[in-house]
Amino acid sequence: MHDRHSSLPLVGRQEELRKIDTFVERARRQGDSLFLYGEPGVGKTRLLEAAAGRASAQGVRVLRATGMQYMADVSYAVLAELLLPLAPGFADLDDVLRDALLAALGEDTGPVPPRLVVLNACLALLRRQAEREPLLLLVDDVPWADDPSAVALGFVARRLAGSRVGLITAARTGERDHFERSGLPALHLKPIDGPASTELLHAAFPATAPSVRHRLVTEARGNPLVLLELPAALTPDQLTGVSVLPDVLPLTHHVESVFAARVALLPSRTQEALLILAAQAGTGDLHVLQQAAGDERVLDHLAPAESAKLIKVHLASRQVEFRHPLVRSAVVDSCGAAELNRIHRVLADLFTDDPEHRAWHLAEATNGADESVAALLEEATRRKLRRGDANGALAFLVRAAQVTARADDRCRRLGEASYLAAHLTGDLGTATRLLTEIRALGPRPGGSLHAAAAAAYVLLNGAGDVEAAHALLVEAIEQGGHGYRADRADLVDALHTLLMICWLAGREDFWPPLYAAIDRLRPHPPELLRLVSGILPDAARTSPADQRRLAELIDLPYERRAPQQLVRIHAAAIYLDLLGGCRSQAWHLVESARAGGAVRSGLSALLHLGLDDFAAGRWEEAEQLADEGLALSAANGYAFASWFFHLHKALLAAVRGDADAAGRWADELVRVTRSRKAHGAARTAYHPRALSAAGRGDWEEAYQHASRLSPAGRLAPFTSHALWVALDLVEAAMRTGRSGEAEAHARAMRQAGLPGLSPRLALFTLASEALVSPDEEARVLFGRAVAAPGAHHWPFDHARVRLLCGERLRRLGDLAEARSHLSAALTVFQRLGATPWANRAGSELRAAGRNLPLQAPEGTGTESLTAQEVEIAMLAAEGLTNKQIGERLFLSHRTVGTHLYRIFPKLGIASRAALRDALS
Repeated sequence: MHDRHSSLPLVGRQEELRKIDTFVERARRQGDSLFLYGEPGVGKTRLLEAAAGRASAQGVRVLRATGMQYMADVSYAVLAELLLPLAPGFADLDDVLRDALLAALGEDTGPVPPRLVVLNACLALLRRQAEREPLLLLVDDVPWADDPSAVALGFVARRLAGSRVGLITAARTGERDHFERSGLPALHLKPIDGPASTELLHAAFPATAPSVRHRLVTEARGNPLVLLELPAALTPDQLTGVSVLPDVLPLTHHVESVFAARVALLPSRTQEALLILAAQAGTGDLHVLQQAAGDERVLDHLAPAESAKLIKVHLASRQVEFRHPLVRSAVVDSCGAAELNRIHRVLADLFTDDPEHRAWHLAEATNGADESVAALLEEATRRKLRRGDANGALAFLVRAAQVTARADDRCRRLGEASYLAAHLTGDLGTATRLLTEIRALGPRPGGSLHAAAAAAYVLLNGAGDVEAAHALLVEAIEQGGHGYRADRADLVDALHTLLMICWLAGREDFWPPLYAAIDRLRPHPPELLRLVSGILPDAARTSPADQRRLAELIDLPYERRAPQQLVRIHAAAIYLDLLGGCRSQAWHLVESARAGGAVRSGLSALLHLGLDDFAAGRWEEAEQLADEGLALSAANGYAFASWFFHLHKALLAAVRGDADAAGRWADELVRVTRSRKAHGAARTAYHPRALSAAGRGDWEEAYQHASRLSPAGRLAPFTSHALWVALDLVEAAMRTGRSGEAEAHARAMRQAGLPGLSPRLALFTLASEALVSPDEEARVLFGRAVAAPGAHHWPFDHARVRLLCGERLRRLGDLAEARSHLSAALTVFQRLGATPWANRAGSELRAAGRNLPLQAPEGTGTESLTAQEVEIAMLAAEGLTNKQIGERLFLSHRTVGTHLYRIFPKLGIASRAALRDALS
């Protein structure tokens, strides 16, 4: 890696750096040697620099040389570069060794002595110098070193034990045999992985658009030099996605001088074979190469390129590939456009049974407009989408627009491409560029719906809001020339986008235009659109038939759906608690996003996985996914989508008892959503706020937050999130003396048929009914809730119900049964890290007689606290007011005050402030 990149972080090499650290420490103490090798540009020089830095930091003197500088022209040249800085130490050698070394290094005009004498002189000098200070010798490109130096280095390397001298040499993979005969321990530097490649590219070129970044990472194949050189040759518009990338990326002058010169020296038939290979994206089948070249002797023609280390021929698999990603660009740069077009036409004729490859080769051979090629590319786009290749689909569709003659068709294809960029690939920069190109074409019938849907996403993540996005989409749908045909993909995609905007807005008046448009679809609305438009906004009123059908769609094989279809199915599954069945599909989307694929659908998948993790008690993974989602949103310009993960973070902080963090995350959620008038999304913040208040025992606040999602006694339409706080609302209402509101809400849950929607909602309903019922009836209902089939799949919710059950049983005097439920609840809360609820369960257990009485401090009287006094004291020590303690324990605040009046003298204290220390 050359100097202009030396300040960049050495990413993706943590394991190698650890090995270097270990080596340097071992060499400093007892001497050692190491041989590094890898493909050109893989980072050998940077690791040598890292080794030098680490050695210097440990007080090791570093001596460096490079074989490439001398190209084997001068004997002992590399050795001289290493050892001459030690010249003052020559005087310590005996006369024979000193004179031999001076002659060998060119410091004396006498004849060069026998090689063995020179070698012993080198070793003696290094050992004596190491007695004063440890040494580290670094030699890059050792195969290019002069032979006498190479022999000397090999001699020294085998005799370093006990010397405090380290030697690290480096070479390219294809040249390692020249020095590996020395028997040095070797470290193979392999390409860095995808995340490290992305990190390095972002560090060097932070403004790179996601789709461009994905292309560069794919082409670089983990080679750091390629990651830094390919983008350096692109224009700013190409880097940011404003201009389309060429099929073969250009080279910088630096790389061209290294690789193009080597290509130019090859025979013409070899160059032609390499050009065929380059036109196939750098890998190719030998049979295809043979057919395209029209010569059965293609292996003979490839031999010079293989000897030059430019390609690898795998005879077993009959495959050929470039050894270095930059060679492909060098090959294309060395030929003319006409020759490259001819090769693409030849390959197109060979791929008659592969529509995608045929379409692409025809497009690359086309200089002007050609509707037949555009149609083939558009059809290939559908195939790629069905396979989940969002970036490939986007590239094909943009290329189709470029070779489209009619402005209407070009506008339509650009509109769909902008939609894919905004909704799938996560490339808002490309979406914006394509929308600008569409506007330059002027308004075109039939081409505005996909563009309108893309513009809606750009608005939400920019300076716009949901009201503007809603108005834009409604106008585009109502004025479009689609005839409300249900087979129009652009119309269906626009309606799905409008559906999501209506949900985000949280306004009932936004929904009628959507439902009116769906009703007008002919011959009938698409099934998925009908299901999602009914379930997502109003899950409480889902019919059993729609619930069953959604479950069937979830169970279909992953390969049968495009990413946007999966995201829509998973969105409908959220409030019916079916996300558990979506996990494998969602992970496919996340892995695609991590690899630079469909970023926007990956963000949705992270949301869905995180919600399922939270409900299922996988809180550590939920935290990790939330952090990943926030980073991915920021990296790709999806500022609005970050609210997904603010919700995750707020919920996790609330159940863990971190009220400050829960408040901060909820505030950030509200800031992001309300600034865009997304009041429906903003209302989800009431959920973590209600949980946090319940954990603190502030039931009045919990009631206020829960009832703002849906008022007591009513499951509000278009507010499915209210289902998740239904139990919180009933419990808070009961603890604040609102028994009528609690009964009304429990009744509404039963009348809506929530138990039939999911086991979790059945758990909520039965527990809510138990809370508002007389004691004996409550005992039965709690029993049914705790034993509800599948309820244990939601451990936090199940433990909360067991806690409520144990509290009621303790008050009924059934202490043994109460302790059973409370112990089980405590175990789950402690495992999850739900601190407030664990404390509450522990207090109830103590009140139920599980622990020994808490004794008063010595000298303050002999009376002990009762179980109930222990519970009240613990809650007061946590900072709860008398009213809050009373709400939790179903006591009046006056009764709580009386108990505290008795507790203080027993503990030898005079105020609440001293409770915590006295209890500890």
